[in-house]
Amino acid sequence: MKEITTDRISYGYRRVHVLLKREGWKVNGKRVYRLYHQEGLGLRRKRTRRRRSGVQRGPCALATRRNECWSMDFMHDAFTDGRALRVLTIVDTFTRECLAVEPATGFRGQDVADVLTKIGVRRGLPEMIRCDNGTEFTSVALDQWAHANKVRLDFSRPGKPTDNAFIESFNASVRRECLAQHYFIDLGQARSTLRAWKDEYNNFRPHSTLGNQTPAEFSAGHDQKPDRSEGRIMRV
Repeated sequence: MKEITTDRISYGYRRVHVLLKREGWKVNGKRVYRLYHQEGLGLRRKRTRRRRSGVQRGPCALATRRNECWSMDFMHDAFTDGRALRVLTIVDTFTRECLAVEPATGFRGQDVADVLTKIGVRRGLPEMIRCDNGTEFTSVALDQWAHANKVRLDFSRPGKPTDNAFIESFNASVRRECLAQHYFIDLGQARSTLRAWKDEYNNFRPHSTLGNQTPAEFSAGHDQKPDRSEGRIMRV
């Protein structure tokens, strides 16, 4: 347990229990919980009190297959010399696969379109992408790309990040498990660190909403129809 939590300090006792079972340890969750707290392995997280809105809204429809819906957003960080660092994050909302954690000092709409095109070449494009109203996502370049590739852009309501809750939850994991644990000297170091974390997230880290499978295991366990966008992808 100490070895696991030393390498992955943000993992709670439930995820530690899953990893111990993978390694062949026959131990129940109650014992892991007791030892986890007895050894002081847990992190105390400050919970922010949020004001509840009186306005209720219906939940977004859940994706039922791979490449039905992606979510994307930007995260902000900084290099050790104070320069701004932005990270484009993209996830498949059904399989929870991390499709991109792409760092750069700045992004334009065309840069976002280029990242989406690269992903589409590997796995096909989605029917819909959820995003906020940032200038890169509302740009002419991305609008033209979406129209050319028949991808619908679903924009969150201004000031309502919960409209895109999947990416908000994912970004919290990126912050807690990667960005908050590293200092980046340059873009090359940031890119290699984020890519290593992306590989661990998809192929090693158990995901509680997927029955403690990894996103890669969950995706492989579902028979998929051929993606509608496999083939020629339009670059604009």
